[in-house]
Amino acid sequence: MRLRAHAGGPIRGRARPPGDKSISHRALILGALASGTTKIEGLLEGDDVLRTAAAARAFGANVERYGENSWTVAGTGRFAQPRDTVDCGNSGTAARLLIGAATGYPISARFDGDSSLRRRPMNRVIAPLSQMGARFDSGRTTLPFIVHGGRLTGIVYRSPVSSAQVKSAVLLAGLNAEGETILIEPERSRDHTERMLQVFGAAIDEVEFDGANHPRVRPSTLTGAAIYVPADPSSTAFAAAAALIVPKSELRIADMLVNPLRLGFFDTLAEMGADQVFEQRNDPIGEPIADLVVRSSKLKGVSPPPRRSPSMIDEFPILSVVAAFAEGETRIEGAAELRVKESDRIIMMVEGLRACGVNAEELPDGLVIQGAGPKGVRGGASIRTHGDHRVAMSFLVLGLAAREPVVVDDSEMIDTSFPGFAAFMRALGADIAEA
Repeated sequence: MRLRAHAGGPIRGRARPPGDKSISHRALILGALASGTTKIEGLLEGDDVLRTAAAARAFGANVERYGENSWTVAGTGRFAQPRDTVDCGNSGTAARLLIGAATGYPISARFDGDSSLRRRPMNRVIAPLSQMGARFDSGRTTLPFIVHGGRLTGIVYRSPVSSAQVKSAVLLAGLNAEGETILIEPERSRDHTERMLQVFGAAIDEVEFDGANHPRVRPSTLTGAAIYVPADPSSTAFAAAAALIVPKSELRIADMLVNPLRLGFFDTLAEMGADQVFEQRNDPIGEPIADLVVRSSKLKGVSPPPRRSPSMIDEFPILSVVAAFAEGETRIEGAAELRVKESDRIIMMVEGLRACGVNAEELPDGLVIQGAGPKGVRGGASIRTHGDHRVAMSFLVLGLAAREPVVVDDSEMIDTSFPGFAAFMRALGADIAEA
């Protein structure tokens, strides 16, 4: 379905975006690995997470929905042999974490996904898991392939990329490996797996290498736990961005996850001059949570440090849109990971911004945007999304503040991460409708 976004009134109100996708995936997977029942409140019910729920069932867990965003997972303490292919749809998180978890058991599982996921690199998890003793059929480094697990040995693995998916795959495999498993990465990626493993009773701590702390896990049995899923900061970013760039806006976002390793986007907004305040912090599951108040702001271009990239890798598309409405140049570097997401997001954002009249240039690991100021973005383009949900949402937000409407060619994939996005934004005053 094509959607059109048109400039209109301010973005106002109080809202709670969907539950955090990263935590939702992990709650289902750890619940399936644990003995006993895991009760999850606030689960994101997008397609990516529902694929993980189906996979948990395929590996032997009893997964049930008992209310809106409320689920239970009754695990048996291990993964069983799946009867059919484990289809991860469009979700790289589901694929990489489930592959890592499955290698810990003497089972064989065939993993597959949609055409987009089949193009995404899996060697980044195949390499360390193979070092631990897992076997992969066919020599392929992309899906589909068969994984053979069991009899793993712990390793010290220096990951060439800062990736929570790689880290999580290795740590989950390490739960059933002989000895200890340590994961070292260039910059610290989001730590939801480490935090949640502690909640489920795993033997996990940190060790120092090269002057920094890195996670270490030992063989562990997990016990079911109660998990609360706060609002996703990556989803919140779209509403917050709209409030910043649409004049006279004021928005309160309730119950947002404010894990410091997920706040790179909001740290960058602060440097750009955003009027944003975090309130009412609390910490019910080992993850910090707060309300966020955002008001329309006069913004300036910035150059965030490349080391910040892992903490805002999913927010670069919407950051590019915010930068288009700022004064001056924004230079984004250290984000080569964007080239292997659901699409090559660097190319997609540069092409889309140019189509909307914004001066944008591609870098090998990022992009440069010459901000046009709060009233300088023309818009008026029809954007090809290539099935990328974050690209689609980003350009719909751009259309809310541009001089001319913006149309995205497809919106159905948005439900993978933000079910009901258009209705959510309309309730806050956005003019988004079928095109």
